[in-house]
Amino acid sequence: MSKNNILLLFVVSVLAFACKKDASEGSGSEAAAVQEVPVPAFNRDSAYAFVEQQVAFGPRVPGSEAHQACREWLVGKFQSYGAEVIEQHFQAKTYYGATLPATNIIAQFNPRASKRILLAAHWDSRHTADSPLSTERKNDPILGADDGGSGTAVLLEIARLLQQHPIDLGVDIILFDAEDLGQSGTEDPNSITTWCLGAQHWARNIHTGNYKPRYGILLDMVGSAGAQFPIEGYSRQFAPQVVSMVWDLAKKMGYDNYFLPTVGGGITDDHYFVNTIARIPMIDIINRSPETETGFGAYWHTHDDNLDIIDRRTLKAVGQVVTAVVYRENNGTL
Repeated sequence: MSKNNILLLFVVSVLAFACKKDASEGSGSEAAAVQEVPVPAFNRDSAYAFVEQQVAFGPRVPGSEAHQACREWLVGKFQSYGAEVIEQHFQAKTYYGATLPATNIIAQFNPRASKRILLAAHWDSRHTADSPLSTERKNDPILGADDGGSGTAVLLEIARLLQQHPIDLGVDIILFDAEDLGQSGTEDPNSITTWCLGAQHWARNIHTGNYKPRYGILLDMVGSAGAQFPIEGYSRQFAPQVVSMVWDLAKKMGYDNYFLPTVGGGITDDHYFVNTIARIPMIDIINRSPETETGFGAYWHTHDDNLDIIDRRTLKAVGQVVTAVVYRENNGTL
């Protein structure tokens, strides 16, 4: 064979290899695109059933039998959906002198993924019906169908979807305990620290080292009929970009009748301590009502916070928006 023929064969081989490499790289790009997971439909009936089950346990006040039974059920549900669950036990020291056993429940999906987001709610219920609008049994604990139960239910449904429609994104679902043991009806500025004891404990004792999720979303009172979610003040202060992302997405999805563009005052809620202690930007999706003297629904901290006030349409609106955030974050389409 002549030198010219050998050279020709070499050139052809190089070109063939390059074409094969280009085709392979193209297939890889297509495969990466295929790995995008469509946003699944949030099942409002499933979420409603999760509220119903929590209410069936009774008031979920730390230290009660109902609280313990609900904790075991929540842990079991997350585990059944494939999450790695951490139970972060602590002692909740209340403003009224009692020290109660409490547990933050942390459900991790893709725990070894570096890119992560945080979703949260509180799962306990109020130990007293102390709203100024309360008319009966003011010293008795409430069921907390919306205040605690609804946010927890939405996150349980999202956990179920994460099992059915797996993604690569790391998602941490945290159910904070002892959120609702705080002192109300006082002008003492120090009373702020009597609330959200679980979030305060977690923020000072984060479950894993070097934890840096991109952002967090807190859900509180997200299930009642007629609920509306103006932009909460601390959310705008600490995580304005996350606020814009979520509220813009809700508008595009047709839920702007729930997610209002108006800005309300700051609320002492779990996200406040996640922002100020853990330094993780977190927003609060929380129902506000300018028509009551409390600023919340008329049922808030009363015995009317039961299953009758829960609206599947509200659960759907919030649940679908947050589900879209999770899956779009995974797909890089936010």
